[in-house]
Amino acid sequence: MKRFLSAFLVAAMSLAGYAADNFNEFFCDSTLRVDYVFTGDSDGIGIYLDKMVATPGWAGRTHRLDRLPLEGNGQITVLDKASGDTIYRHSFSSLFQEWVVTGERDNRPMAFENSFLVPLPVKDADVRIELFDNRRNVVASASHAYSPTDILVRRPRADRPLPHRYMHRAAEGAEAVDVAILAEGFTVEEMDSFYMYARRTTDEILSYEPFCRYADRFNFVAVASPSADSGVSHPKTNDWRDSAFKSNFSTFYSDRYLTTNDVFAVHDALLGIPYEHIIILANTEGYGGGGIYNSYTLTTTRHKHFRPVVVHEFGHSFGGLADEYYYTGEGLIDGTYPLDIEPWERNVTTLVDFDGKWGGLMKEGTPVPTPVGESSEYPVGVYEGGGYKAEGVYRPADECRMRNNTYPTFCPVCQKAIADVIDFYVMPVGGTE
Repeated sequence: MKRFLSAFLVAAMSLAGYAADNFNEFFCDSTLRVDYVFTGDSDGIGIYLDKMVATPGWAGRTHRLDRLPLEGNGQITVLDKASGDTIYRHSFSSLFQEWVVTGERDNRPMAFENSFLVPLPVKDADVRIELFDNRRNVVASASHAYSPTDILVRRPRADRPLPHRYMHRAAEGAEAVDVAILAEGFTVEEMDSFYMYARRTTDEILSYEPFCRYADRFNFVAVASPSADSGVSHPKTNDWRDSAFKSNFSTFYSDRYLTTNDVFAVHDALLGIPYEHIIILANTEGYGGGGIYNSYTLTTTRHKHFRPVVVHEFGHSFGGLADEYYYTGEGLIDGTYPLDIEPWERNVTTLVDFDGKWGGLMKEGTPVPTPVGESSEYPVGVYEGGGYKAEGVYRPADECRMRNNTYPTFCPVCQKAIADVIDFYVMPVGGTE
């Protein structure tokens, strides 16, 4: 059946020429990984190029190259040097930008690693990267050249990948979304346990709508990235482990926030394996994790809520969904959503520009705001409380996988948002299946 882009994706499209849909004119079947260091202190924000790495094979989309699935908190753009035309764009968020919102940069300077994948240009090109603040302003940008003749673009051997197994393999190339699952805190002797959790991760994600009806458009590969020590680091108890990606709890001093800043090592571990999206499974009984849009999901495995948490975090990293829970007081990242700006995430609103959100999925006559006590009558509404704020930010349903660990599904708005992103990646414009 035909699937057309939703209104919000159409609105997010670049106005650049559609010549960039001719993949073979501008790119070859290879990947350019661009590594940056984002820095910040009380004086400002900086972006610095660390290196460029070229590897065989391109696992990303070969259509809609100059358009965006979502706005994100940052964007990377590839321009043809001769014409200046935009030939590829992608959006993302970063742990660095969360750090900026916490206000920690007023106390100490820090640097964060970030890696982005773009198709390898066949001709000279310029790469531009931009970071936005929570008011949509560009707060930092950088541009640099890429040339096919540049001898300092690294070209490592990619014919000896780490041991890996496909948990689910449905399609190849641009017809599928490739998800890599990495082991964190699993020693060589513990890899059978890792593969078991990778299987559970795959099965759990594919059991949820809309992922289950798109199962034939996903590949999940488990990559046995070994750690010297078993487990991950818990700074609160001074327990530091030598794990593959040096992940730790207490990110930004939040006990349950588990992340890694060794992003270059994450991508190095995937050398020679097709991937677009990343899930990192941590070998720990602790509760926690994190999901960053088009960066990675990282979650624990041996906690009783492992299954719902990994799906929730993948909702962040793949679907670009916002948290729908909220705090009654000041939260850790309470400044994420200014109340006079409409969030780019599809499942929260400040009502500043609600027309582009989920009004079309609401029952006629649904009150705005929608009383929580009437959630059974109005399964899709505008419920106050979301995005960490109890007031001024609204969610589309009273309960959803993006709000808590007990509700068994994504709400209808989150399901549609995820489905639209999948369609963007795997369906050519005007395509059919």
